Amino acid sequence: MLVESPVEQRAETASVLPRRRAVRAFGLLLSVVLLVCVAGASIAIGAKDLSLGQVWHGLFEDSGTYGDTVVADRLSRTLLGLLVGAALGLAGAVLQALTRNPLADPGLLGINAGASAAVVTAITFFGVTSLSGYVWFAFCGAAAVGALVWFLGGSRAATPVRLALAGTAISAALYGYLQAIMILDDAALGKMRFWTVGSLAAGDTSTIVQVLPFLLAGSALALLLARPLNAMAMGDDTAKALGANLNRTRALSMLTATVLCGAATAACGPIIFVGLMVPHVVRSFTGPDQRWILPYAAVLSPVLLLGADVIGRIVARPAELQVGIVTAIIGGPVFILLVRRRRTAQL
Repeated sequence: MLVESPVEQRAETASVLPRRRAVRAFGLLLSVVLLVCVAGASIAIGAKDLSLGQVWHGLFEDSGTYGDTVVADRLSRTLLGLLVGAALGLAGAVLQALTRNPLADPGLLGINAGASAAVVTAITFFGVTSLSGYVWFAFCGAAAVGALVWFLGGSRAATPVRLALAGTAISAALYGYLQAIMILDDAALGKMRFWTVGSLAAGDTSTIVQVLPFLLAGSALALLLARPLNAMAMGDDTAKALGANLNRTRALSMLTATVLCGAATAACGPIIFVGLMVPHVVRSFTGPDQRWILPYAAVLSPVLLLGADVIGRIVARPAELQVGIVTAIIGGPVFILLVRRRRTAQL
């Protein structure tokens, strides 16, 4: 039996790594192409039938006709889906790395619950009725819960387990509050029913303008955390030896997830499974390197979200099925499959 020398092994590794990077880069390029195709379908296909000529006219020759108005609405809806999908994917990837749990979800730390509870409070006690009013209450609620989870999780002494437990406990309490208010207040129930299932339909230019700075800042911060999160994945002791600041990385990861989830939930309502499924699936072919997981998640999560939105418009014509319902229908079986695969791998 021939045994390769260390020099031969290093040479083989040196030849494999560039090839692997090239494959990943090519896959990312294909993902971008797929995203462009799905975004085009989101503009062209809807509950209302429009010809390709009308779609083209609405995009480039707007003259205020009915078809042009529909295309303009779809364009805003598609742009919002791109932003929110990328935010949910990045938040899910960051939280999975932070908690070292490949099945972690942006809702794990109670951020979605905080946003939902804040919107219920705004409707019931402050009489807020517009989406533009919801946005700021939802974002503040998400931020407040993120800070509370960080404090209860131990602040600088926070660990992945403590953060997850604190988030779960706060989520349970807030969802209890939410249900109680909605049962006691029929008006709040009627207004919240559409928002809580998660939808892109109410998105408009003003909503995009309000959440865009937070989504861009959170996305940039998530991408900058790739290297520190890679170090943390090897364990606290190894990360410290590599020079990583664990407390700063955890605090920035919490801040990033809060900003991204808070802004996304404020704009569209709580949309589940996108932040769980996409980073988990991406990890299966990129490996554990966050420098690849995060860009892939930012590109493929909008593919899932916009694809689900298009399906919701088609299956219920002339009405629409909200995207949050479609992602839940898709995500339930996929989540069960992921859990079973993980359990089988452990055995």
